[in-house]
Amino acid sequence: MSAVQEAMPAVRGSRDATVRRFALTDAIFRALTKAAAILVLVLLGGVAFSLVAGSWPALSALGFSFLTSESWNPVTEKFGALAPIYGTVITSAIAILIAVPIGIGIAIFLTELCPRPLRRPIGMAVELLAGIPSIIYGIWGLFVFAPFLQTTVQPFIIWLFHGVPGLNNLFAGPPYGIGLLTSAMILAIMILPFITSISKDVFDTVPSVLKESAYGIGCTTWEVTRRVVIPYTRVGIMGGVMLALGRALGETMAVTFVIGNAHRISSSLFAPATTISATIANEFTEAVGDLYTSSLVALGLILFVITFIILAIARYMLMRIDARTGA
Repeated sequence: MSAVQEAMPAVRGSRDATVRRFALTDAIFRALTKAAAILVLVLLGGVAFSLVAGSWPALSALGFSFLTSESWNPVTEKFGALAPIYGTVITSAIAILIAVPIGIGIAIFLTELCPRPLRRPIGMAVELLAGIPSIIYGIWGLFVFAPFLQTTVQPFIIWLFHGVPGLNNLFAGPPYGIGLLTSAMILAIMILPFITSISKDVFDTVPSVLKESAYGIGCTTWEVTRRVVIPYTRVGIMGGVMLALGRALGETMAVTFVIGNAHRISSSLFAPATTISATIANEFTEAVGDLYTSSLVALGLILFVITFIILAIARYMLMRIDARTGA
């Protein structure tokens, strides 16, 4: 009994030391994670401040007309951001409209319908598309895809919709090959792996018991996908779409190769145009004068604001979905 009593202080001291060590490591871990979170906010604020400071000369000199003018003439120092904004929004919107249903469809096929021996090869092939550099997509689009569209697809579409009100202006010639629609299709190919990979991963998180229960009461694969899989993973799907949209909005080299780089707005999707990223990439090294440089920085600020607004809208939509589900 005396030996046990003598050993108790040593055990108690060892336990106290262990508790103190755990408390110290927990405090260090908490401080590191908090510092990382603060660092992200500091970097974001620094980027925003730099863009505002760099674009202020152009915004103060040109005023609101910078956002509403289509003119872009470095010689006369008349700059307008409307054409790049139009090209950025239209190409990204078309790319999302094309890539989202195809990407989600591929993910559904891989998780629900694809034979097991083919799942890994097809999944790896889709993921490899995300690893291809954007300049390779641009070169392929310029020398292979654009000539194919110019000689086959665009002439047929122009002939098909000739005389149809509304559509004849939307698909008006001549068939250049390059233009808004071509760049949007290249963007759709580039963002397809992001949507597919993320959708496939979140589809795999659906509990098997939910799907088996739905199949057990006689649901078809389409009904299980529509009523069980997609509602269960809607937040993850939305995250994948937003990630793809961010990639589409900021893509530079591939779009620069195939969009035509023309500072004008046309109702035709076949017409050459430009985007914010393509304009900055093409002209920043040649910018002479403070107003010219500041105008290009202002384009970057506009792209920053557009991305922020889109992400805010996405978060709001997710909050509405969660609130409706909770109700």
